[in-house]
Amino acid sequence: MAATMTEFQPHTEAELAELIREAGARGGGFAIRGGGTRAGPAAEGAARLSTAGLSGISLYEPGALTLVVRAGTPLAEVEAALAAEGQVLPFEPWDARALTGRTGMPTIGGVVATNASGPRRIQAGACRDSMIGIRFVDGTGAVVKNGGRVMKNVTGLDLVKLLAGSHGTLGVITEVAFKLLPGPAVTASVVLDGLPAEEAVGAMTAALGTPFQVSAAAHLPAGAGEASATRLRLEGLAGSVAYRTSELARALRRFGAARVVEGPGDWPAIRDAARLGGREGAVWRISVKPTDGARVAARLGPAEVMLDWGGGLIWALAPEDFDLRAALAGVPGHATLVRAGAEARARWGVFHPESPPVAAIAAGLRARFDPKGVLNPGLMAPREPVPA
Repeated sequence: MAATMTEFQPHTEAELAELIREAGARGGGFAIRGGGTRAGPAAEGAARLSTAGLSGISLYEPGALTLVVRAGTPLAEVEAALAAEGQVLPFEPWDARALTGRTGMPTIGGVVATNASGPRRIQAGACRDSMIGIRFVDGTGAVVKNGGRVMKNVTGLDLVKLLAGSHGTLGVITEVAFKLLPGPAVTASVVLDGLPAEEAVGAMTAALGTPFQVSAAAHLPAGAGEASATRLRLEGLAGSVAYRTSELARALRRFGAARVVEGPGDWPAIRDAARLGGREGAVWRISVKPTDGARVAARLGPAEVMLDWGGGLIWALAPEDFDLRAALAGVPGHATLVRAGAEARARWGVFHPESPPVAAIAAGLRARFDPKGVLNPGLMAPREPVPA
């Protein structure tokens, strides 16, 4: 087991469990790190616990569309192995480095811990929906296994989905099993130029209601001398994509003339909100009902926004002193602070304040899985609740 004064890097699940048990016994805590591209600042006094030593593909069966991989495995390694077999992770994980400015390497455990889901979420579901099994070590040092390695396996309480998006506060993920999809042979986008946000959301809603299997729908407002662009992605076999793009453009004629862009185009940059990276200000990730997307964007005043998930995901670059969450008053949803300076993080908090019932459930889960607060202490510290 490799270690320094402030960082521990176990190479087996048993080593990890022992480290956590020891930390609990002495009243210590760990800041959990994968590739360091998404993690926030560590709590004072918490040692760093890296999952980099828990790396490697445990099982890959292309014919069964099944992958089992250890948590510290770089995402790039996973995607390269899948690409060699013409397959993909269905949820199209986004890469935080363009926004955070960090230079680490995203890991599959970090993707799961943050439920990092990209544009294809509207068609294939979120990261948690592609997970069929998980292994993790909870805050008591107990090794927990849930789910399995086949898609039809369903066993007990669905801890698989519970751990996705838990940000390392319920357990340190050691291994995950995924169901996969064949990669698209051809990609094309139907693009509508010059629409305001309200019309763009209408166009995206209409497109997603057609039978043409739109796999992504995003709106980029005007900027840098360019008109706004509403992009609708279609994927599949060449003949199918050609037919569906033509028919989709025809179905959306009331929103204006459409153009077709062949290939992946801007979708990797849209996925990662790259246009908001490397610029001054706080970056927020806001989740709302798609039909509320334009209304919320209009409330954000000085913020620069872009819409994904048909309007359900809003990326916003705002001044660090702007109370963005106040602008969401009365709109169901939540806003996560992805990037900001220390003062803004302390002022606004990373996570949206929870309603009292949700906060009680979350606290109960943390008390069960991490009763001594060993895992990412302070990361989910309660803040002033939103009104019930």
